[in-house]
Amino acid sequence: MAKRANSRIRVLLLCIILTFGVLLAREAWLATVRASALSSMAQSQTKTPVILPAGRGTIFDELGTPLALGEQATTVYADPHQVRNPTREAVVAARVLGIKPVAIYNALMQRSLAFVYVERKAPHDKAAKLAKLNLPGFHFYAEEKRIYPQNQVAAPVLGFAGVDNVGLAGLELGLNKELTGIPGKETIVRDPFGTPIEIQSTTPARQGRDVFLTLDHVIQANAEQVLRQTVAKYGAKDATAIVLDPRTGGVLAMATEPGYNANNYATAPPGLQTNHAVSDVYEPGSVFKVVTIAGALSDHLVTPRTSFTLPYSIKVADRVIHDAEQRGTERLTVAQILQRSSNVGAVTIASKLLGETRLKKWIRQFGFGTRTGIDLPGESAGIVPSYWSGSTIGNVPIGQGISVTAIQLASVYAAIANGGMWVQPHLVDHVQGQKAATISRRRILSPHVDHQLLSMLKGVVSDAGTGAAAEIPGYSVAGKTGTAQKPGPNGYEQGRYVATFVGMVPANDPRLVVLVTVDEPRGAIYGGVVAAPAFAQIAAFDLQYLEVPPDLPVH
Repeated sequence: MAKRANSRIRVLLLCIILTFGVLLAREAWLATVRASALSSMAQSQTKTPVILPAGRGTIFDELGTPLALGEQATTVYADPHQVRNPTREAVVAARVLGIKPVAIYNALMQRSLAFVYVERKAPHDKAAKLAKLNLPGFHFYAEEKRIYPQNQVAAPVLGFAGVDNVGLAGLELGLNKELTGIPGKETIVRDPFGTPIEIQSTTPARQGRDVFLTLDHVIQANAEQVLRQTVAKYGAKDATAIVLDPRTGGVLAMATEPGYNANNYATAPPGLQTNHAVSDVYEPGSVFKVVTIAGALSDHLVTPRTSFTLPYSIKVADRVIHDAEQRGTERLTVAQILQRSSNVGAVTIASKLLGETRLKKWIRQFGFGTRTGIDLPGESAGIVPSYWSGSTIGNVPIGQGISVTAIQLASVYAAIANGGMWVQPHLVDHVQGQKAATISRRRILSPHVDHQLLSMLKGVVSDAGTGAAAEIPGYSVAGKTGTAQKPGPNGYEQGRYVATFVGMVPANDPRLVVLVTVDEPRGAIYGGVVAAPAFAQIAAFDLQYLEVPPDLPVH
């Protein structure tokens, strides 16, 4: 019996020795071979890296008014594994956040996930109220939400940033690199229970750069209001207006109607998000005649007093060109041809004096067919004829068979207002901490010819020309009307027109160039009837707002 007991003791002792041997061997293995890996695991369990989001830069107008900025928001998310009563918690969260409970409930029921959004970038006050309820499984983190304080004002220009604060359209897209900050990072040390006890190695986030524009939100808002009234009055498809400083090239307003609220960009139809001023091309009609007249003056083929005997219509190849209003054969000077917008006169000058080669040269000289380089994404270059048939010389001189953008046209008239010096149009004045971009300048007309052209454009408004409705009491106005039938797949379409007026004020020393174009007006179609009054409204407001003194006596 005693012998059997001793055997059992020896076996037990052997088991104890073996167990301790195994434990010692594992301890040695952990202390040597696995030491580095285990140390890393321990560090990761107690030290948590946290990304510090960087704020997006603010976009300011010329006056320092914010047009786009970041607002504090809170993202609410949940871990479905921790949720106890999905139905109840969905109802409670929906009531506090002001959203539908069905979407929250469906998210909370995704048990295969450990992270689901409840609401991305919820209002901070609502999220704080929800956090106080301590719903099981609900968590929160701070984010920045992009907002547009002026709502609809300049929305197609500003564009918008998406839910991840990345620019998706307009200046938000074009300046995304400048506006985007650099995230920071910090390491949080936690105790075994997960409570933060220390913050180590903090790298602060760097805010995105602020951007300052040439836009004036007051001038912009007024232009949009006038366009809304014009579109409503004529049942038009849409309308565009540009207000330029001809000396600097700064865009004071770039308006498109109908517009949309940039804060609700997700629900705005894509067509409303388009910036028609830079992306759309259209046949300009008679506003293009300045190219024909300026080319003939510059090449010393005519003077403003040169006269031509002009019938009501002429034939060019297979085309018959006629004036807008029925008349008999008349003798008109070059100045009168421009003032009365005679198609026959412009085509006569182009076909008999300028010719295809010279006209092409002046089209290029004025910048048509190439982008202006304005600091907005999506700018079109316009369309110039790649092939000239016999009848091309009969339509291009009067603004048919060639397509331009509104910003191209406005910049050309700004050059005429600026003594013949073209200045690149731009919306960005400067970016915080960066040198202002170099603005391109080039002479397109001699000062002498420019003076002649400007004098003739004054007559369009004051000497019983087609732009009489653009007159502004107390101010001299120079400009040009345009009425262009819209082309379709089977030729020009009946009843579809684009009405344009582009002018400068005060014409004796131009401070502003204002372009208005109205797409598919109904009832009236002529630029002098539809667009010229809108020009006068916009320009008159801007002159008073900018305190530009009158240059004419008021009768």
